[in-house]
Amino acid sequence: MKNFYLKPKFFETVKNYSGAQAIKDVTAGIIVAIIALPLSIALALASGVEPAQGIYTAIAAGFFVALLGGSRVQIAGPTAAFATIVAGVVAEQGMDGLFIATVMAGIILILMGILKLGSLIRFIPKTVTVGFTGGIAVTILLGQVKDFFGITYSEGVKPIETIEKIEANIHHFASFKWEALVIGLIALAVLIVYPKLEKKIPPSLIAVILGALLVGLVPLFSANVSTIGDLYNIPKGLPKVDFGSFEFTKDKIIAVIPNAITIALLAGVESLLSCVVADGMIDDKHNSNAELVGQGVANIASVFFGGIPATGAIARTAANIKNGGRTPVAAMVHSVVLLLVLLVLMPYAKLIPMPVIAAILFIVAYNMSEWRHFVAIYKTKRIDDILVLTVTFVLTVVFDLVVAIVAGMILYAVTLLIKKIFKKEGVKN
Repeated sequence: MKNFYLKPKFFETVKNYSGAQAIKDVTAGIIVAIIALPLSIALALASGVEPAQGIYTAIAAGFFVALLGGSRVQIAGPTAAFATIVAGVVAEQGMDGLFIATVMAGIILILMGILKLGSLIRFIPKTVTVGFTGGIAVTILLGQVKDFFGITYSEGVKPIETIEKIEANIHHFASFKWEALVIGLIALAVLIVYPKLEKKIPPSLIAVILGALLVGLVPLFSANVSTIGDLYNIPKGLPKVDFGSFEFTKDKIIAVIPNAITIALLAGVESLLSCVVADGMIDDKHNSNAELVGQGVANIASVFFGGIPATGAIARTAANIKNGGRTPVAAMVHSVVLLLVLLVLMPYAKLIPMPVIAAILFIVAYNMSEWRHFVAIYKTKRIDDILVLTVTFVLTVVFDLVVAIVAGMILYAVTLLIKKIFKKEGVKN
């Protein structure tokens, strides 16, 4: 295995593993688990699935990416990039459709790693990635308006598409509750201000605890602010996946192929981008092909464990590094800690107010929006780049990610061809 091109980083790092590094890894793993807990729940809800499924994802994906991936410090789990596509698949094809799509995506990722395609993903144009990332951020933000304002929909109103959600929020805005808005604003203030005062404790954890206390102890809030427990079932213990209820038909498999390809591409792009960022922080070089294989296995393991698609999470990976994590052991500790939370503390998640979850996702959306890259591309005044960026962004918001990526890539290819023709004929760009 010495020169095996898919050799996981875990087997490289354990050779000279020390007690001092073990202490750092355990500390970093615990801290990252604390950060991942509220985020995993929030991202599961944004994805249209049960809150516990976010924890299942972080446990399974986090462990298998650590064991088989190509980075020393990668932390994997549910991310905002998948929220809209997962919600769409669940709404249209059910959980069995999501299961099939994710398993197929995992197989695609494994094949990509085996075929040494890890380096090719970087050739996806920046205008396309910035466009769909910004679009996803907007859809996440708009999807949380209902819970942030405490809006109540009429019976039978279940909007799926972003435009439908906007229309439903406008139509039902008169039902908003100021108590929910107050809790949401308090949580948002904590998430924005607290990191400027103290950086050791994750602000999302503070927001969750404070919000739960206010809603639990103040009667006015208790009567008018919905919590996770009011809307969702919070199980305790290991997940129980009923595969017997899944419908594995030829038509359903064919229907989810585009989503499977999108999940695989997103997982690959985001994971390798996270690896590149991590490399710069620890002066290391990741193995892109091993990372793809690890991500593939992790996604398959995630849905078998009751979770959803996963990828490398840049923010959690950075937190791991900043707290001393330098080997995959830290990510494994993160998974073990979350497993203990799942077994012991998960029922307490029912106390978390929905406006707090919305506030956390507002910050997630802002952080992933890449608005600075958006502005930078527009400042270049290159019509071709601006066109690709805008079309990808708009299609992500108005339609879905599959349409946006396909259209963005085709448009990019067309503009590239036109530029080559102009260059050949001596016409300046």
